[in-house]
Amino acid sequence: MDPILEARGLSKDFKGFCAVRNLDLTIRRGSIHALIGPNGAGKSTVFNLLTRFLDPSAGDILFNGHSIARKAPADVARLGMVRSFQISAVFPELSAHENVRVALQRTLGGAFAFWRSDRRLRQLDAEAHALLDSVGLGGLGEHRAADLSYGRKRALEIATTLALQPQMLLLDEPMAGMGREDIQRIVRLIQDLGETHTVLLVEHNLSVVAELSDVITVLQRGQKLAEGTYREVSADARVTEAYLGSEHAAF
Repeated sequence: MDPILEARGLSKDFKGFCAVRNLDLTIRRGSIHALIGPNGAGKSTVFNLLTRFLDPSAGDILFNGHSIARKAPADVARLGMVRSFQISAVFPELSAHENVRVALQRTLGGAFAFWRSDRRLRQLDAEAHALLDSVGLGGLGEHRAADLSYGRKRALEIATTLALQPQMLLLDEPMAGMGREDIQRIVRLIQDLGETHTVLLVEHNLSVVAELSDVITVLQRGQKLAEGTYREVSADARVTEAYLGSEHAAF
């Protein structure tokens, strides 16, 4: 599998504090890759650097072999790398179907416009229904987003992300705040996504990481501590030591 996303010598300084230091990271096309580490390890900073919500202090980021280190986040999304956020980002007063249809407006060209005629937007209905079906929300299209369970809101957010036709999805703590039933629903959804997309996720739930990931990168103090399969990193004494005292250290 060839690389789809690479970080080379990536660093980020915040007024003298080095949050990420000389990081090399390769995400292989078609893989599910997890980024983990104890609190303060630099996971969120790396995620924000890769998706261009932060500018690197040094280093380069390559997507499909081309540097994106100076591109705007929206331009990176148009290239096919789309992210979610820790807090579910949906339009609460719109239906699930309308949320997806808003995202699909990109295929019509031009800027988003909530005032487009119903007739113009109806051409997107079939694709919106198909996307809802693909994330397990078939039959819930007319429900207000605000009335969906938290797990289903996250599934809706993934549907709107898929509407942008990405090659790669970056999921920031997709299981945060979920109960067991919702976690299993999203795990199955990410497994399905991994059949057709590259996925990079930041996740604290190590049982989820073990179930989902082809490759795991462990960060500590902004540097790569270990990398490999779950079996490999969980057997690494340095990883166990890094997690000592952490409530998430259930390797």
